[in-house]
Parts: sequence; C-alpha cells; structure tokens
Amino acid sequence: MADIPESSKDLFVKKSFANLATVMPDGSPHVTPVWCDYDGAHIRINTAKGRVKDSNMRHNKKVALTLMDPENPYRYLGVRGEVVEITEEGADAHIDQLSRKYLGIDKYPYRKPGEVRVIYKIRPERISTMG
Repeated sequence: MADIPESSKDLFVKKSFANLATVMPDGSPHVTPVWCDYDGAHIRINTAKGRVKDSNMRHNKKVALTLMDPENPYRYLGVRGEVVEITEEGADAHIDQLSRKYLGIDKYPYRKPGEVRVIYKIRPERISTMG
C-alpha cells in the first residue's frame, strides 16, 4: 500500500474531480470523471449499482485515477490501486456528503427511483505527483 503524500491530500478537500480508469470485460479501458474523497487509508468512489464502472470494478479490481488541482491543472495526483471493498452500507449518506462538497447542496439531486448507491474503497498501490 502506498500513502498519499501530505502535499497532495488537499486535492481531496478541494472540488477536484477524479478521472477513474477501469477495465472493460474485453480488456479495453473505460475512463469516467467521478467525485471522490479520502478516508485516510482509502480513496472512496460512489456510483449507482449497474453502471459500467460498477460492473468493471466488480469484474476487475485494478483501477487508476488522477485528480487535477482545479486551481492549477499542472498539479495532479496519479494513483494506481485496487478496489478492496464494495459496500452499499452508508452509500446514500456518502453521496450526500459528496454533493455538499461538489455542489454545495445537502442532498444529491440526481438520484433516480430505485437507484442503489455503492461505495468502492480503493487501496492506493502506486502514487505519482506533479506540481
């Protein structure tokens, strides 16, 4: 496991979008922008069950992501890691927490009827930084 450098932890406090790369069943890459946070040990991603990234992370636990500083796009954090936990527990509260961070509103406004939210905990294995 690799530790997120202190000099990069502020990227998880800012409204830094992450570009999450997962692997499709045919081996091709899939990249999507996501909201994320860091719990001190794991990067946490939240999405709805059944989406492409959900299926990909259940099939292949290896992922990569980058977070760019919204104030300086030449400063970024790159992470290669592994999904070590997938849970629905606390996922609704987590997406609301991310909504406060990224949108400034208390409740996630894009929830669809019957949608099941899921948290993916990613253990960082390799870190790269710039800026």
